[in-house]
Amino acid sequence: MTRPITVVTGGSRGIGAATCLRLAADGHDVAVGYARDAAAAEAVVAGVREAGGRAVALRADTSVEADVERLFDAAEEGLGPVTGLVNNAAVTGPLGRLADSDTADLRRVLDVNLLGVLLCARRAARLMTPRGSGAIVNVSSGAATLGSPGEYVHYAASKAGVDALTLGLAKELGPDGIRVNAVAPGVIDTEMHAAAGDAGRAARMGAAVPMGRAGRAEEIAAAISWLLSPDASYTTGTVLRVAGGR
Repeated sequence: MTRPITVVTGGSRGIGAATCLRLAADGHDVAVGYARDAAAAEAVVAGVREAGGRAVALRADTSVEADVERLFDAAEEGLGPVTGLVNNAAVTGPLGRLADSDTADLRRVLDVNLLGVLLCARRAARLMTPRGSGAIVNVSSGAATLGSPGEYVHYAASKAGVDALTLGLAKELGPDGIRVNAVAPGVIDTEMHAAAGDAGRAARMGAAVPMGRAGRAEEIAAAISWLLSPDASYTTGTVLRVAGGR
């Protein structure tokens, strides 16, 4: 059987990196999208190859249409027809109350977390629809339903948009043989918390989760891989919460 070829945005770290490695172990070839850290992306590529998959590292700012077009063009040129997309690239901006937020930070969060997902999903749909098959998994967040007051309500709002996109696009693309789902992680122990200005957030917040801990990136990757797999062949329009009970 032909190996699936999956584009993973934000694939150089955290959930994205774990997803690339899990997909390789599950038989995928992977286009590792990244924004800045070329060395980290190449390390993920090496891991994919060690697992038996083909991989390329491709730099792209997913909020920029031309970058998205180049990302998918290069993925198809380097690996072959894209069969799957993991819309993972996201930013939070600094933690704090909305009233204290900078407009540039708000705009960047919406541009990456929502516009970027729309642009990538649109390109994937244009490629997959004539082929009559494909799967898209958007990485949402438990914040979409919790709101994240006092921390990043703008991030929560962007992820609520991702949930709405997932539902609507699943209905739109279902007749074309394309499944669209999302995973909504809870508190996951990745470097995103430090980037937002609170390196200890995962451990602190994880203690209040019913399961008593923060999640691991590998646990989210497992859910993403399942949604891309034939085992999820009748699953579409679903937001799968992987949040330890929170």
